[in-house]
Amino acid sequence: MLLRSSRRQARRETIERLYGAIVAQSRLPSFYTDYAVPDTVEARFDLLVLHVHLVFRRLAEGDVASREIGQLVFDYFISDMDAAVREIGTGDMKVHKKMRDLGEAYYGRANAYDAALKEQGEAALASSLERNIYGGIEASPAAVQRLAHYVKAAVDGLAAQDAAAIAGGVLAFPDPEKVAP
Repeated sequence: MLLRSSRRQARRETIERLYGAIVAQSRLPSFYTDYAVPDTVEARFDLLVLHVHLVFRRLAEGDVASREIGQLVFDYFISDMDAAVREIGTGDMKVHKKMRDLGEAYYGRANAYDAALKEQGEAALASSLERNIYGGIEASPAAVQRLAHYVKAAVDGLAAQDAAAIAGGVLAFPDPEKVAP
């Protein structure tokens, strides 16, 4: 019984470490300064969705244990969003609708990113990022292109990392300050 409890605690710590790394990466100041991402609640959510999805899709390519950890990280993300919705004062009667809207936003963006990543080059990805991350705010083409280049570098970097190591809590993203088109 004690062994099972310690395994569960270790797994929870791993999930919290992975999610913490994802959140920390999505909150790096350089995204808001060097990449001109608007410093709004919506853009912060969109950067978080982007990073969660990049890790989730990498873990989905791994073995059963990696996919399971990926699902648990995703579940942790949903739980965190639920807590955030409640924290900003959304009433209990509206939480369900708000969470459904956030879920639709996640899946819509995830599908758009996946489709864009299948394309050659970065034009489709840049277009998807401009629509989703910049959300209609006029962004310089150079900033959008730089973000597309960063995402490609993140995808390549995650692909080079062992899925089992990521599932074990070891996760590295590229430094956005050192990624340039």
